[in-house]
Amino acid sequence: MDDRPHKAHRPSKTDKKGKGKEKQHGFNEKAFAPKSGRNADRQGRRNVERDQTRLHVPLVNRTPDSEPPPVIIAIVGPPGVGKTTLLKSLVRRYTKQTLNEVKGPVTVVSGKKRRLTFIECNNDLNSMIDIGKIADLVLLMIDGSYGFEMETFEFLNILQSHGFPKVIGILTHLDLIKKAATLKDTKKALKKRFWTEIYQGAKLFYLSGVLNGRYPDTEIMNLSRFIGVMKFRPLVFRNSHPYLLADRIEDLTPREQVRTSKGKCDRTVTVYGYVRGTNLRLGTKVHIPGVGDLDMKSVTILGDPCPLPDADSEKRRKLSEKKKLLIHAPMSDIGGVMYDKDAVWVNVPGSFTRGNTDVPQGEGEQMVMDLQDAGATLEDVVAQSQIRLFGSSSKHLTVGAPVEDDDDSDGYEDESGDEEEGSDSDSDEAGDDNDGDEDLAPHPQSTGRTSRRDVTRNLPIASTSKLQRANVEYAESDSDLGDEDEDEDMGKRFRMDDGDMVDLPTDEEDMMDVDEEDEDDDEAAPKWKSHLVAKAQAASSNSRRRKDWTKLIYSSQLTPEEVLAGKEEASVDEEEDDDDGEFFRFKNAPRQDEDEELDSSRTVWKEEDLTKWEDEELLDSIRGLFITGSAPADEEGGYEDEEDEDGDFEDLEAGDEAPKPDSEESKAASLAKKKEELKRKFDEQYDDPEASKADFYTEKKDEISRQLQLNNEEFKDVSAETRALVEGYRPGTYVRIELVDVPCEMIENFDPTYPIVVGGLLPAEERFGYVQVRIKRHRWFVKTLKTNDPLIFSLGWRRFQTVPIYSLDDHSIRMRMLKYTPEHMHCYATFYGPVSLPNTGFCAFNSLAADTPGFRVSATGVVLDIDRSVKIVKKLKLTGVPYKIFKNTAFVKDMFSSALEVAKFEGANVRTVSGIRGQVKKGLSKPDGAFRATFEDKVLMSDIIFLRAWYSIQPRKFYNPVTSLLLSEKSQWTGMRLTGQVRREQGIKTPLNVNSTYKKIQRPERRFNPLVIPKKLQAALPYASKPRIMKPQRHQTYMQKRAVVMEPEERKAVALLQQIRALRKDQVARRKEKKTEKKATHQKKVEKEEERKAEKVKERKKEVMRVTGKRSKREAEAEEGRGSKRRKT
Repeated sequence: MDDRPHKAHRPSKTDKKGKGKEKQHGFNEKAFAPKSGRNADRQGRRNVERDQTRLHVPLVNRTPDSEPPPVIIAIVGPPGVGKTTLLKSLVRRYTKQTLNEVKGPVTVVSGKKRRLTFIECNNDLNSMIDIGKIADLVLLMIDGSYGFEMETFEFLNILQSHGFPKVIGILTHLDLIKKAATLKDTKKALKKRFWTEIYQGAKLFYLSGVLNGRYPDTEIMNLSRFIGVMKFRPLVFRNSHPYLLADRIEDLTPREQVRTSKGKCDRTVTVYGYVRGTNLRLGTKVHIPGVGDLDMKSVTILGDPCPLPDADSEKRRKLSEKKKLLIHAPMSDIGGVMYDKDAVWVNVPGSFTRGNTDVPQGEGEQMVMDLQDAGATLEDVVAQSQIRLFGSSSKHLTVGAPVEDDDDSDGYEDESGDEEEGSDSDSDEAGDDNDGDEDLAPHPQSTGRTSRRDVTRNLPIASTSKLQRANVEYAESDSDLGDEDEDEDMGKRFRMDDGDMVDLPTDEEDMMDVDEEDEDDDEAAPKWKSHLVAKAQAASSNSRRRKDWTKLIYSSQLTPEEVLAGKEEASVDEEEDDDDGEFFRFKNAPRQDEDEELDSSRTVWKEEDLTKWEDEELLDSIRGLFITGSAPADEEGGYEDEEDEDGDFEDLEAGDEAPKPDSEESKAASLAKKKEELKRKFDEQYDDPEASKADFYTEKKDEISRQLQLNNEEFKDVSAETRALVEGYRPGTYVRIELVDVPCEMIENFDPTYPIVVGGLLPAEERFGYVQVRIKRHRWFVKTLKTNDPLIFSLGWRRFQTVPIYSLDDHSIRMRMLKYTPEHMHCYATFYGPVSLPNTGFCAFNSLAADTPGFRVSATGVVLDIDRSVKIVKKLKLTGVPYKIFKNTAFVKDMFSSALEVAKFEGANVRTVSGIRGQVKKGLSKPDGAFRATFEDKVLMSDIIFLRAWYSIQPRKFYNPVTSLLLSEKSQWTGMRLTGQVRREQGIKTPLNVNSTYKKIQRPERRFNPLVIPKKLQAALPYASKPRIMKPQRHQTYMQKRAVVMEPEERKAVALLQQIRALRKDQVARRKEKKTEKKATHQKKVEKEEERKAEKVKERKKEVMRVTGKRSKREAEAEEGRGSKRRKT
């Protein structure tokens, strides 16, 4: 079979999709040119607009490219729309597993470089707000048979306020629509409305029906493919704040403390999740929405529970594990082995039988079965075993009661077996210290190991033991192993207690040297244990040590003076081991000649070292290094040789590992690189100067990439521990955060269906003050917002209730208070609360309850300023009346109540209702509050005088955080209520103030005196200006005096004429009515006739058009027939 030649693959004859045709046959550009100039212009405009829509403000993407955190995909929609079914279908698509119950986040591996975290959002408004702040992609589910619901629009408005992520619409329940035409119209209408809310061209998927409890595989596959290729832009708020979505939460409070306090004590809680956003620093506070601000006690990097696949991991996977695709969902009780800081969690899905060998068992099942096989505890095994500390010891180690010595028993088999299994037990804890005394001979039956045990685990938190004072101390468990050692090569270097590095050979080197040592002497100790005390003394006596300044700065409790004095922090292990007693402990003896503590911040020089500086030649040789000295002849190589020869200029802190100067090759390489860069820039500017000038977008992108490259090069050689201390824990890291002083209600009322978001706060966001925002009432919220009414804000990570004051900028002079928010217009709002950065979006709600009727998002806006000394003024009108009037002066009362108030308002402008302006001059002694005012004209006693002033007000310091996660019913949180709401709920009537009731105002009619012009003034006036005043007629005229008396015949004639006129009038009215009826009847006949004529004309037109159509059709067929005959010939 092997000798048979394999048949080669045939190359494809046809080029797929016609690629490369233009290169094969030549591409004719003119063939695709537009025919008209208008089309060319339109096509050019379209291309430019399409390029502009792709442009955006470049943002630094803080997410690392190597191991990014999983993409959070939120499934949102009203209840009963199919969210859980979609989640189960997507998980089934990626992992081949069916979830029975979905709770909390579910993380799956979807590709080589991408993981997805699915989370279902329930119908609670608090959950919608939290999900909207962290989701990278939102699958917005819409019931196609019902249409859009209010929750969908509320969620979209929340997204708009907190940075809009990617949104994909999904229509479900389309199988309930039976008619094809109705289905088509429904899809079209819903798509048009969806595009109105998101943007034109937003992606919308259609899910037809449910088969076997999930959606069809083809539709889910199309959706998953679209999700797999999506790109996500960094959002501004998330790009500047660290956060994590907790996929696991545990209570570490001691059970005894919980029992004694009856469950009412503050808890110590650990949350687990992937760091997202920016770097998470240990010293900062975090905020859990629905709980409050909390302090982080510790942050620990854990092993990735859902790692990305690489070549090594794929090779190591067994055939039985190939079928088990990675999924991590601890709240849904799904996942494999999870490593904690102090425990290993094993989850066995379903059930398994011990005797069943057909079913392949994974790592978790095998560990559980091995634990079940154990017949005795570790303490019993140690008690029964006979382990000696040294080979020549007369007694073996005992646990509890002493055991009789048995020289013939083989006491080291358990230890060696333990070592082969890689166990982390402490049964072999004392086996490494048996060679400290060289005079003791080994036991002839000693089979102990000849190299130190490597207590490491393939996890980021695993660290090595520490060699302290010439003793190698081993911790009892992995949790006792400190994080102090940051060397990656476990077997080659140890850090001593005083900071020195000791070279240690690896286990392989030890095994190679065993045979040689056995020939010389009968010691079974490894090579590195020989002369250990002498090595430790030599290492500790070395005065020049390389200190790890990063550790001394970031992870030390010592003061700066103690650090300079060389003092080191005592470890916990030393204090604990003092009571046990150690055989060989090396102690640094204090120096006897040191009477007093010197200033360690200054270098101590000896007198013989300073005598050489008296030589004039040496001083002249270095004079050119200073500003006042002259430059030497050979600047490049003049002083480097002298420094090398003298050896006096050295880095005292560098020690033995001081870096050597760059070699000639590296200098030449850097110089050549610089020259090449300069040549490239010159060529660009010389060839095409305009092309070298990039636009703003390209320049910014290049600048961001250069900065990222610079950051990576800066931290290239820094260890992970030091880097975490300096810049924090990077995004994509799976961490365990320990939180202290967590309210006990969070644990007692924990519900995994509500997301737990741990958001990092910036240092500025931890303080409180007056925040000024620009706000606008939502157009769908029916009520007008009123000043000093409580409002719930969702700002940053926080949700809180506060009392805002609305204001408007009055011509840039003052901030004038508004009683209500204006219609369809922005205004300013000032409230007391946590400080947030400017340009942070927010949304506001009157109530978060689910039973609130109507649209719940009451306002949206953005933070403007965090000036804590904002000044808002309110208009104040003071009225008074004059009680004494002189020419232009009046005494006014009833405006102020005391002379002190008058003194404050001296010089203020006043005005009367009739428009006469004046000024407050001085207060009067009696009555209280009266003052003298001058006016530009004489005022009347009936005038009302008012003073318009501005009164400064400040918002109330009220801050009430929304603690919905602390309640058993999460949606029943209620904050401060209005007085009217409290009265209505308790059935209390509003108290009636008599002076505040509206009454009918009785105003007496005023009588004004007539205008009297003196006769002398009238005589002096011109004729046109003289008043035309007619005197009233005193006597009756002739016509008024005259009376008319008719004769009887005249009376009869007048009566007859009146009767005739009445009859005539009645006849005319009846004729007019009959004529109107006849006209109406005639109009109806005419209309019917017109309708008949129109119908006939219509039929005639139809017939003409029918005949014309047939004729044109025959002509076209005849034309086609002639054309085909011509082509045939």
